[in-house]
Amino acid sequence: MTDYLPKLLIIFALGFLFLPLFAEGAITIDNPLKAKNFTELLDAIINFIFYLALGIAPIMILVSGFYFVTATGDPEKIMTAKKIILWTLIGLLIVFSAKGLIKLFRDIFGAAP
Repeated sequence: MTDYLPKLLIIFALGFLFLPLFAEGAITIDNPLKAKNFTELLDAIINFIFYLALGIAPIMILVSGFYFVTATGDPEKIMTAKKIILWTLIGLLIVFSAKGLIKLFRDIFGAAP
């Protein structure tokens, strides 16, 4: 009996994959991104990354401030805090310039927003 148990479980599990074929009525899945074309999808992704970066940057600056406060003269912790601030500002610069470059290219090539 125990030899057939794993095989029965696999057959039972695979049977659930075919269950939607026997369902009555139409199954519809709404588009969660609300994008109708690739441009709108790209805009949604860019806006998500932009606002995510705007939310993470102040947190990273606070983390860097925590490193400064708790460094107690340790040069390694001070350098870590400076690196965190530097890379946070570089990241924000990249995010802002990317959003600006996309707008600039759209204006140059006359693409609809």
